[in-house]
Amino acid sequence: MNQRLSPVKLENYKPLREIVFETMREAIISGQLKPGERLMEVQLAEEMGVSRTPVREAIRKLELEGFVVMVPRKGAYVADISTKDIADVFEIRAALEALAAGLAAERITDEELEELQRILVKVSKSAESHDLENLIQVDTEFHDVLYKASRNERLVQIISNLREQIQRFRSTTLAAPGRMKDALEEHKKIVDAISERNVALAAQLAQEHIENAENSMLEAIRKITES
Repeated sequence: MNQRLSPVKLENYKPLREIVFETMREAIISGQLKPGERLMEVQLAEEMGVSRTPVREAIRKLELEGFVVMVPRKGAYVADISTKDIADVFEIRAALEALAAGLAAERITDEELEELQRILVKVSKSAESHDLENLIQVDTEFHDVLYKASRNERLVQIISNLREQIQRFRSTTLAAPGRMKDALEEHKKIVDAISERNVALAAQLAQEHIENAENSMLEAIRKITES
């Protein structure tokens, strides 16, 4: 395994094990640590300038979140998530996003509605300029506001955990031809339904939005595997 990780920067307000975990998770999401790659505790510890203990703890937590798989008598490897895994996660997320949007239609504040409108402007600008990196960021912001507006903290936590598992595929989804424009239109319709306090329509549109994202990603994966 080549040098992939930089030495971690210690922060007073975070435990070392959490910093190491976040560093490794980001490396997996960004592709620095690739699917199927073996995770060697000693080398990773040397790269990050830490002991093996926080690395070992991070690997265990990454396994719980689906980023790492443990192979008996062989060690830890970066997970290679299958299309069935992806479909399963999206199926759950579609239902939860629908619930969040429906609750938001009931409970959202005027300030949050204004925030969603401002984010839509940023989404539009990113889509027009084909700025994928920024689009991913503002898309995340959009959904975060939507989750917050549901006023259900447990729901927010569950969705956040699922979103992290599919974060590494977000660029594949949004980079698909026409997906940026389609996602923007879907966001606008969701906001309109929430503004009208139409619970059923908001939930339906949110579910369709996630299903469309899933279809886009699976199609992109299919093209890659066939090329």
